[in-house]
Amino acid sequence: MRNIKLTIEYDGSRYQGWTRLGKNESSNTIFNKIQEVLRKMTGEFVVDLYCGCRTEVGVHAYAQIVNFKTESTMDVQDIKHYLNRYLPMDIAITDVEEVDDRFHAQLNARYKTYVYRMTISDVPSVFDRKTTYHCYKIPDKKRMQQAALHLIGKHDFKNFSTVKKTKSTVREVTNIEIYDDIEEMQITLRADDFLHNMARIIIGTLLDIGFGTRSLDDIDAIFDGTADASAPCDPKGLYLQDIEYAAPVGNAPTMGEI
Repeated sequence: MRNIKLTIEYDGSRYQGWTRLGKNESSNTIFNKIQEVLRKMTGEFVVDLYCGCRTEVGVHAYAQIVNFKTESTMDVQDIKHYLNRYLPMDIAITDVEEVDDRFHAQLNARYKTYVYRMTISDVPSVFDRKTTYHCYKIPDKKRMQQAALHLIGKHDFKNFSTVKKTKSTVREVTNIEIYDDIEEMQITLRADDFLHNMARIIIGTLLDIGFGTRSLDDIDAIFDGTADASAPCDPKGLYLQDIEYAAPVGNAPTMGEI
């Protein structure tokens, strides 16, 4: 049994997230589109896909990481070409590796980074309208940076999420960076993990502080439950940028080297 690792880029605009389970289960997910093609490619009915981070409805990815087990003897480059030939054009496999059997895209992930892209030019771009959020008022970068300092570190982020059931809601945010130029502002969040809607709610709250509709003190008030967090930001500007692992995953021997 081989363990195959995929690096995936996708535009999440028309999908119900990486996967959609429960009462609102949907087949229109990134997971299902990839699984369908893998089943045709391998001839194996059960293809379990393990992803590094489950992105939500409308969220994009620059580098989602996935692994799956297969008996297929196809070369990794042939797997890459097959997937890119039959997947929709808004999902691309940028890299394929055969990795150690112990590698698990979700369980081995150490840090995850999201970036939120906002256009701040006078007129919103027609071409970027599906993949960036347009701010008609430029948020105060300094106020947002000051508020972000209160989020850094290990905290209980339950009040910054829509999570219902989980063993622990404590997460560690290691870095928040806010960058801007004359056309775009970006907020980058790096954490050991994210609760459901956590990234979007943090960004929505920071934006409200930047727009002056919330106080800098509101971050601490949300943590202690004396204030509600802001609504989640529009998902169309959010991208899963990177997933970090403890060490580079070594390549297993290819079928031609065995």
